[in-house]
Amino acid sequence: MRNLLLGAVLMTLSSLLLAQSPAKIVSPDVRPNGRVTFRFRSPNAAKVELDLEGAAERTPMEKDAQGIWSVTIGPLHPDFYGYSFVQDGLGLVDPSNSLMKPNLLSQESEVHVSGSGLAWEVADVPHGTIHHHFYHSKIANDDRDMYVYTPPAYDPSTDRQYPVLYLLHGFSDDASGWTAVGRANVILDNLIAEGKAKPMIVVMPLGYGDIGVVGSPGDPWQSKQNLFRFTDMLLDEIIPQVESQYRVKKDRDSRAIAGLSMGGAESLLTGLNHLDQFAWIGAFSSGNMHLESFDAGFPKLDAAANKQFKLLWIACGTDDQLIKVNREFKAWLKQKGVQFTDIETPGMHTWMVWRRNLATLAPLLFQ
Repeated sequence: MRNLLLGAVLMTLSSLLLAQSPAKIVSPDVRPNGRVTFRFRSPNAAKVELDLEGAAERTPMEKDAQGIWSVTIGPLHPDFYGYSFVQDGLGLVDPSNSLMKPNLLSQESEVHVSGSGLAWEVADVPHGTIHHHFYHSKIANDDRDMYVYTPPAYDPSTDRQYPVLYLLHGFSDDASGWTAVGRANVILDNLIAEGKAKPMIVVMPLGYGDIGVVGSPGDPWQSKQNLFRFTDMLLDEIIPQVESQYRVKKDRDSRAIAGLSMGGAESLLTGLNHLDQFAWIGAFSSGNMHLESFDAGFPKLDAAANKQFKLLWIACGTDDQLIKVNREFKAWLKQKGVQFTDIETPGMHTWMVWRRNLATLAPLLFQ
């Protein structure tokens, strides 16, 4: 009898707890038509907004009787979007969503709106391998990491050698940016499987010459040490490591450098000032280099460089705040007689632009 009473009490308590527990929130709720509903429980908040990557402004959310804020937007074009909830001015990740967009300064959640035909959607094709390396930098006097993508056919026991793309992330990203968010490995898998890109090794290092610029007050672009010291690290530490550990071609015609934002500036400064090392140079939404002048940053660059590089590819979104400095740099190149491929597409300073940049540039390399 005592056991029966105890069981009844436990069942009653369990029922009460379940009744008091808030219902599970589904967020983001992606519909087949591309419309997405975002939900966030915050009964005491006065205001909640959705901050979506690529949107010109935040979208207000509405609260229901249970204290759940929600908004439905779209249809969104198929892609991966970073987002956060702004509660009374404070940016927060979505607690109902485990998919994250890593960043050293601001963590965001991520929503995937799937679609066929995108180069960064995982497909039933042979997949390459991502290798994660750790090393000590004597130049920076710190411990660092880098990611290396090897294509599906890569076999270190054979004599086959591959060209190399050094792919650089932007300010506030870490070394995982191009794989975790940019999905560079997926893009290369698909392009190689379709015969659109040559099989290549892609090296994605931590791209700071001075890691102290992250989180420091003031304008990080004013630190020339950050940009120029990274060149030394790439040439003297990273490339020698890669060439000693992987079966790569070591001539300049088989070496490319490209990057986004800060990494775009580093690609231009490193590549154009070391044409003996790189024949292929790509820049996506290059960050403001804050040089005294372009002449000071590229003192030896002139029309003679056209015979040295295979490709100088400069891209930026037309809605990007950095479009002005990119156009100024391209105008300066024209004055110098330096040839380049000019790419301007719709879009802001977002990964949606940079994934497309990589998917367009990669097939041009090493041809």
